[in-house]
Amino acid sequence: MKRSRKSIIWIIVCIIVVLIVVAISMGKNDSTENSRQLVKVERKDIIDKALAVGSIEPVTEIAVKSKVSGVVGNLFVGVGDFVKKGDPILEVKPDPTPFELVQSKRNVEMRQIALSANRKELERNEALRAKNLISDYDLDKLRLKYDEAELNHRIAVEQLQLLEEGKVQLDGQRIETVIKSPITGYILEKTVNIGDPIVPLTSYQAGTELMKMADMKRLIFRGTVDEIDVGKIEEGLEASLQIGALPGKIVTGRVILISLKARKEQNTTVFPIEILIEEAGDVVLRAGFSANAHIIIAKKENALSLPERVIYFSNDSTFVELPMGEVEKKKVLIKTGLSDAINIEIISGLEEGQEVLEKEVKEIT
Repeated sequence: MKRSRKSIIWIIVCIIVVLIVVAISMGKNDSTENSRQLVKVERKDIIDKALAVGSIEPVTEIAVKSKVSGVVGNLFVGVGDFVKKGDPILEVKPDPTPFELVQSKRNVEMRQIALSANRKELERNEALRAKNLISDYDLDKLRLKYDEAELNHRIAVEQLQLLEEGKVQLDGQRIETVIKSPITGYILEKTVNIGDPIVPLTSYQAGTELMKMADMKRLIFRGTVDEIDVGKIEEGLEASLQIGALPGKIVTGRVILISLKARKEQNTTVFPIEILIEEAGDVVLRAGFSANAHIIIAKKENALSLPERVIYFSNDSTFVELPMGEVEKKKVLIKTGLSDAINIEIISGLEEGQEVLEKEVKEIT
């Protein structure tokens, strides 16, 4: 009984082992057949693009400066305000040094003394001319000298008035130290506050930058493109811009400038480019927005295509593998065209709807 029972147990164990081996073998065969993945030839739009990285900036940005020295007396506008050309934006309050003020007052006194002396001399010579003791020529020279003295006195008075009050009336025109907007646009940045000293803009010094202004209706993308793509780009090509701060929003433009000189950025050679923004739709663009520009180099609509991953490239030949039966396959030469690095155009060798084999994935051992 014991022997027969052991025999039965061994027979059962052997049967189980055989069944497991058969199951594993069938599983392998099934996985081999199922691993033959197919990709269908379809029609798609293929767009070859070049990527540029940069930011949105105004076409023209103005730095407002003063031609007179002093301190900031009043600010009439703030950052983000819209102003028209000629609107007051800032007042410069005169802040002369004691030396400048004393010098200007003494200059007025000296010009007054000179004017009085010239007036007395002119009056004496007019009396002499009435007695025919001097010529008209001599009298005219004295009148010219008096007119010059009067003008110099007026200049000295106006300079003193400008130093003390910051404004003066000159031949019916009001001269004042109020800075007015040079353009119609927005205040982008304010770099001074009330009480800050101001250095004037002259031919030998840059002067204090008061504000930055720009017309935000005309914006531009300034960025760089890799040297690999720059040879494909030309002026006039369309571009779509993706704004980092506005996901899902697309802005369109056109390439207007490609730099002739490269520059180095993080050991990479890049070329600066500019894209004029033509259509922003309802998107509110702000100066300084970071953006990526996709420049459309070439485009094929409704073209026969395959994923580029299934294509084999060998020397000058290009081919794919077609399934033959359950396990067989054959190579078919094809001719390809435009690629967007994901899909590639099929010019000849395949028809719409045909299926090709995916490349086999080799297991890492």
